[in-house]
Amino acid sequence: MTVLDPVQIKKDFPVFAHMPKGFAYCDSVATSQTPSCVLDAMNAYYTHARANIHRASYSMADDATTQYEAARADIARFINASVPEEVIMTAGATMSSNMLYLMLAEYLPLRPGDDIVTSVLEHHSHLLPVQLLAEREGLNLLHAPLSKDGGLDHDATAKLIGPRTRILALTLASNVTGAIVDVRPLIEKVHASGGIAVIDASAYVGHATLDVSALDADFVFFSGHKMLGPTGIGVLYGKKKLLERLRPAFVGGGMSEETDMTHMRCTDVPYRFEAGTPPIAEAIGLGRSVRYSEELGMDAMRAHIRDMVAYATEKVGAFSGVTLHSMKDADRNIGIVSFTLEGIHPHDVAHILGEQGVAVRAGHHCAEPLAKALGVPGTVRAGFHVYTTREDIDALVAGIAVARKTFV
Repeated sequence: MTVLDPVQIKKDFPVFAHMPKGFAYCDSVATSQTPSCVLDAMNAYYTHARANIHRASYSMADDATTQYEAARADIARFINASVPEEVIMTAGATMSSNMLYLMLAEYLPLRPGDDIVTSVLEHHSHLLPVQLLAEREGLNLLHAPLSKDGGLDHDATAKLIGPRTRILALTLASNVTGAIVDVRPLIEKVHASGGIAVIDASAYVGHATLDVSALDADFVFFSGHKMLGPTGIGVLYGKKKLLERLRPAFVGGGMSEETDMTHMRCTDVPYRFEAGTPPIAEAIGLGRSVRYSEELGMDAMRAHIRDMVAYATEKVGAFSGVTLHSMKDADRNIGIVSFTLEGIHPHDVAHILGEQGVAVRAGHHCAEPLAKALGVPGTVRAGFHVYTTREDIDALVAGIAVARKTFV
């Protein structure tokens, strides 16, 4: 396996050339940076093929359609979907999640008193649509607890899954603790009970290999901006046999096969779920970002990120007064170190770090129930990616020392 050199990889990302010398970007779990090849692919669309897709037969429109569908095929290959038609382009993970649960409300035979099993690890983009569905349909929303190491309590989760479980809604990795969740046995159990599994892969994808076929989840969603791609683009994966049974949550141009003044007939999957003009340039950019990751090698990327987690966990955890809230086992951590500093609010720590040229995020990270479960108002969160160096983490550690000196 190739060992990656993050110093050289940084040169692929133009933003780092514009950052002040010594600036340490440790906020990649909030959003990753974008390599030149992705920006070039998007710019090429705008400068050479700026047309709508699936609507015209002139050469620019044909080129735009070809690039868009090639991106779909790239993403399908990257996540090991059975066919490209299982990949739906959306405006982001939040859009994917919301539209899915709107469609499931009509598709599933939901009855008052049925169960949805989720967890305290969930990001609000997953938890809140699930809450709304439960409120509308009179469903029981069952919450699986944390394990002591910041992951999911698998035994407790398994016990929640029963004959009335209609949906298992879980994250594949926590965006706060970094804990990778072994969802496969839980998916098997919910399938045996006659339910379906919806997996949020937003914090996972792009940091480790995502194989949706091996997971056997019914639906998986994620965003592009956390996996070296553009903002404004996300993916909803669904098994084709299930997608063919769903009615779209949104309707408009391009998604109907035939329409009269009283009825419409939907077109095929996935186009029925992509009403209107999609984020064409962003989809093309996301397709290029997955090819870039493949060029580096996902195993090599995962190994590098894992090493950064191990190094940061050791260095940050050595501080007196620091409590680590992230998964300490680097093999089970997707790329995050979250901590609190005794006597100092996380926002104050993050402010000092920002003044020292270290980019982190502080707060509950759109996972407020998790912060409450951890017993903290929030955490300081550092997130790593393929371009993170040990020097970046050393700068983080030096900034923590300044924060302690300032406030203690």
